[in-house]
Amino acid sequence: MVTELSGRSCAKINLFLRVTGRRGDGYHELDSVFLPVSLADEIRVEIRAADDPSVTVNCDLPELARSRNNLAARAARSFMSEFDLIADVSIDLKKRIPVGAGLGGGSSDAATILCMMAAAAQLTDEAAASRLRRIALSLGADVPFFLDPRPSRVTGIGERIVAIAGVPRWPIVIAVPPFEVSTAAIFRALEPAGWSGAAPDAHIASIAQGDISAEIAVNDLAAVAIAQFPEISRLKGLLEDSGARAAQMSGSGGAVFGVFDSTNAAESAAMKIRRRAPFAKVIAATTLDGNTDGESDGESDAR
Repeated sequence: MVTELSGRSCAKINLFLRVTGRRGDGYHELDSVFLPVSLADEIRVEIRAADDPSVTVNCDLPELARSRNNLAARAARSFMSEFDLIADVSIDLKKRIPVGAGLGGGSSDAATILCMMAAAAQLTDEAAASRLRRIALSLGADVPFFLDPRPSRVTGIGERIVAIAGVPRWPIVIAVPPFEVSTAAIFRALEPAGWSGAAPDAHIASIAQGDISAEIAVNDLAAVAIAQFPEISRLKGLLEDSGARAAQMSGSGGAVFGVFDSTNAAESAAMKIRRRAPFAKVIAATTLDGNTDGESDGESDAR
């Protein structure tokens, strides 16, 4: 018997990302607002009965399929270990989210695999959900958010997630430079003087009301990343020059995003930036409000 499932794993942007401290184990504690976006990978999973557990990954980026650290494969193996299941799991992954860009693609793929396998095993009670959250955090700080991606304030190292009700969709443009940024390297270079602390409550209220400004879009990692990769600053400047009401780097970079007042404004800005920065991948998309499954309404992707 073969169980087949398919779905989409959405990207995210960090509307702001503030460092609030560092734990004894070296992990930084954060205050951030995560917004899911319409840009998404496509995943298909086949689960077969087997005598021994195995996981294979087919991907349109061969280097990801070969990697032993592929988060989708790790998620499947971790799920089977946690729930004492034995199966042959085949994962087909079509990458649309740029890798190593601060958009959460690998984390989202992992969470989607966990949710698919839980559905296939009919593990839907709260006890199973709690175990799923524990697996997710063990895979990466961003993975728990993607188990149920909706606009949220995320604190701690990613384990404390509080949904923000009423957040509207925003047209956005994402610009991705042609290199990957190491999250670990950026955090290692971050000094305590660069920590801005928790966001004011007024900023959260403004976000819920759809009032986004440059003052809100803070990223404590941006200065460190820009010092290593000046192209990030150039792309951010192009978004601002193209009419973004706020622009910032997402996560540890190198993707930057701009929030626009209309879909037409976002698409026009994307066209301008493609002409002025042909080295970058530029995507017009929208944030999601949590009431969708990640459909890519209006998403436009070109070099």
